[in-house]
Amino acid sequence: MSTRPLVAAALAAFALAAGAQEQFPSRAITMVVAFPPGGVADTTARPTAAAMEKVLGQPVTITNRPGAGGAVGNAVTANAKPDGYTILMALSSISVIPAADELFHRKPAYALDQFVPIALVSADPTILVVHPSLPVKSLKELVALARAKPGELSFSSSGLYGALHMPMEMFLYASKVKMRHLPTTGGGPALTAVLGGHVELTAGGPAAISGHVKSGKVRPIVSWGAERHPSYPEIPTFRELGYKDVEYYIWAGLVGPRGIPDAALTVLRGAVRKAVEDPVFKKTMASVGSLVQYKDAPEFGKYWEADAKRLARLVKIVGKVEAKK
Repeated sequence: MSTRPLVAAALAAFALAAGAQEQFPSRAITMVVAFPPGGVADTTARPTAAAMEKVLGQPVTITNRPGAGGAVGNAVTANAKPDGYTILMALSSISVIPAADELFHRKPAYALDQFVPIALVSADPTILVVHPSLPVKSLKELVALARAKPGELSFSSSGLYGALHMPMEMFLYASKVKMRHLPTTGGGPALTAVLGGHVELTAGGPAAISGHVKSGKVRPIVSWGAERHPSYPEIPTFRELGYKDVEYYIWAGLVGPRGIPDAALTVLRGAVRKAVEDPVFKKTMASVGSLVQYKDAPEFGKYWEADAKRLARLVKIVGKVEAKK
């Protein structure tokens, strides 16, 4: 009996098995969020993951890895196996942490060249919110109160040099007022600190503050945007109030460890492109007032590079900042 049919069958089976191994994704994908639930990264990651699952046919699970203003989760992703199964919903603060490490002559938690861009999902100006018990309804009143009580008012942030700390430092530098700083592990805890009356104010992304603004638990005062946010048309910007250089956006985008195979990267890029067009995704993002600003990998890479340079300059301007007790 000829062995040729058996050999042919074996080769065909091997080819099919190899093809199955190469197919991406063949199992669940982990989307790391470097902050606790409740902040911009988390509120953007969850609807994005849900929409991507429909496209990929595999689970996209959220894993919160908070710590050090996002450095822990960012480093976890930077050092993950570059197979496409670990990705990160990064915030703009991903670029600040290496610059701050350099400023303090610390061993860097990670380097930006350890990441590869996948797609930008959203970009929102931060909005300054205060506890309703604070007797201010405008930026002018807030500055006046802060000057009358130097160092007495306090603000929370997502961590030193994080996405909510930097815009506040921009404001303090421009207005020449002093406040105490309470760094936390993320945007959610930073808001919780205001809600609980532990601090008087914070900066927050529109998606994160939306429900609390609607319930009256925080009062929005001013926006760091170049223009008024469509979800908060009554809130002026720092720019229109005379603070020309006080402008800041929190962007949220998917990145992965550098070295992801091109085929897997192409699949991930395509999944995000379809996800941002998903009606449920659009409705969810609109409901929290977050501006979808999709950019595919090449455009996102250019956007990220320019923003990283701007933020590195800002870190040098702000200088060494410690938490004020």
